[in-house]
Amino acid sequence: MAKAIHSMIRVLDEARSVEFYDKAFGLKIADRFGFDGFTLVYLRNDEADFEVELTINHGRTEPYALGDGYGHIAFAVDDLDAEHARFTSLGLNPNPVKEFFREGALLAKFFFVTDPDGYKIEVLQKHGRYK
Repeated sequence: MAKAIHSMIRVLDEARSVEFYDKAFGLKIADRFGFDGFTLVYLRNDEADFEVELTINHGRTEPYALGDGYGHIAFAVDDLDAEHARFTSLGLNPNPVKEFFREGALLAKFFFVTDPDGYKIEVLQKHGRYK
């Protein structure tokens, strides 16, 4: 069977993105590969072997157009309210916490945060299918 191993995003400023993902999610550089014209940086933490791959195109000065096809990556945490407070104290400007209910039961409790390049990231309370 196939196994999901990473999600790639294009970023403008490597250092700024590495700092954000470290502060927000404890992701550290697992590997970094420089090539002619671009660099690949793989970020991960000890919670999972799934990685965020940052692609930095050398010489790029304009932000990427993210388009209108809304998408996001999601992280599950043990204590959503504590993480929301931590994000706020770090100046990461998380959106308010929201809850989704289905047939009267809590389906998801979450908030979104935006990374330095405008990508939306969902942070979910570990619960039900979100483990």
